[in-house]
Amino acid sequence: MKKKSILTCVLTVIALVLILSTSILSSKTSVEAASKTSVANDSDIPSGADNFYKSKKVNKKKVSFKNQYNMEVNGNLFVPKGLNKKAKKPAIIVGHPMGAVKEQSANLYAQKMAEKGFVTLSLDLSFWGESEGQPRNAVSPDIYAEDFSAAVDFLGTRSFVDKNRIGVIGICGSGGFAISAAKIDPRLKAIATVSMYDMGAANRNGIKHSQTLEQRKKILEEAAEQRYVEFKGGKTKYTSGAVHELNENSTDIEREFYDFYRTPRGEYTPKGSSPELTTHPTLTSNVKFMNFYPFEDIETISPRPMLFITGENAHSREFSEDAYKLAGEPKELYVVPGASHVDLYDRVNLIPFDKLNSFFKENLKKK
Repeated sequence: MKKKSILTCVLTVIALVLILSTSILSSKTSVEAASKTSVANDSDIPSGADNFYKSKKVNKKKVSFKNQYNMEVNGNLFVPKGLNKKAKKPAIIVGHPMGAVKEQSANLYAQKMAEKGFVTLSLDLSFWGESEGQPRNAVSPDIYAEDFSAAVDFLGTRSFVDKNRIGVIGICGSGGFAISAAKIDPRLKAIATVSMYDMGAANRNGIKHSQTLEQRKKILEEAAEQRYVEFKGGKTKYTSGAVHELNENSTDIEREFYDFYRTPRGEYTPKGSSPELTTHPTLTSNVKFMNFYPFEDIETISPRPMLFITGENAHSREFSEDAYKLAGEPKELYVVPGASHVDLYDRVNLIPFDKLNSFFKENLKKK
């Protein structure tokens, strides 16, 4: 009787263990499945992608300075280790993609170029990241351009920077803002853009002129009505930016931006913001891009050199090609084989840093 009781207990324990292990396995499988459908794992990050790269060859310092509207602009200053502070060095300003912050793409480019001997500065445009500006995520192309000039003010007054050798790299939307700044600020001696977006044309016409005039007018009407809502204290409405979920109807462009902004590959939420708001400009301010024409008079930048870098498969390639056609000499259009728009945000195996290095070494050299 005693042996039967012990055997019964053992069998009961074994049964409970089997039930528990099956439950755990089922739960683990469910969690893994959910993870795969919502957010990509680190293993899903594309080959060569290194957005959060941290260089051991440069020193980083947080800096801030005022633009002409008395707004504080915040950035990261990168200086090559062992730099002789008595020798004045060439410098490069790096602007982040539209809707992003300096921690997304800009810091990567700034560090890589600092490794090549330049003093570099990545900055948060006004209304974004750590820079001032209310309401948050507001669109103001003129102030964005002013931020680049304010960055020249800052760099040009550093004892270790040659104020006559300052260049700029504008990534995505910042390509247009950097061009806008260069048209009126001759202190920017060499201008490079990467995966450039003409935010004016993109909002007026859509990619490859896919948006009709009627659709444009509908957007303007919606934004105008929303102004009444917000003027009376109503909730702020946001627009565009990277989608938060993918489905069978998601476009290739939506998938491309999601893969960067909504996964561990490039997701970054600055202090004071939230994942729900990152990348999304306010609806009522976003229509200001309709009046933004960065390529108007682009030829007046000449004879300062311009380099337009785009991916062979980039959906934004049309903007770099348009700018190149309109720009004066010297100019160059550099197409990266096999690269998409977002590939050039962070895929260090595709980003042509050597090309950027030779461009700035040649055009920011001492005269």
